[in-house]
Amino acid sequence: MSSPDTLARLEATIAARRAADPESSYVAKLNAKGPRKIAQKVGEEATETVIAALTQDHEALVGEAADLIFHLMVLLNAKDVPLADVLAELDRREGVSGIAEKASRPKD
Repeated sequence: MSSPDTLARLEATIAARRAADPESSYVAKLNAKGPRKIAQKVGEEATETVIAALTQDHEALVGEAADLIFHLMVLLNAKDVPLADVLAELDRREGVSGIAEKASRPKD
């Protein structure tokens, strides 16, 4: 059964496996390749998620979304960004118009 605790458990599992043997852990294997490779994998999974969404295949979209979230969490862990920081940012944005929030960001 899924719950908000699912992400917390996943975060703990990713942290525990980060320094494991890359021969026995996919998380360790990704980390051994470095943040650049993990970020590339996030991009691949994002593209696959978009494709699944456009094909209107519910099962494929669910699977690809899970892959995307997993790989994003591996990247966050590799960069020492706790999921709590991301959740706090989402909490901060709650109730703020998306247009207003985007307008408040620094301009490049």
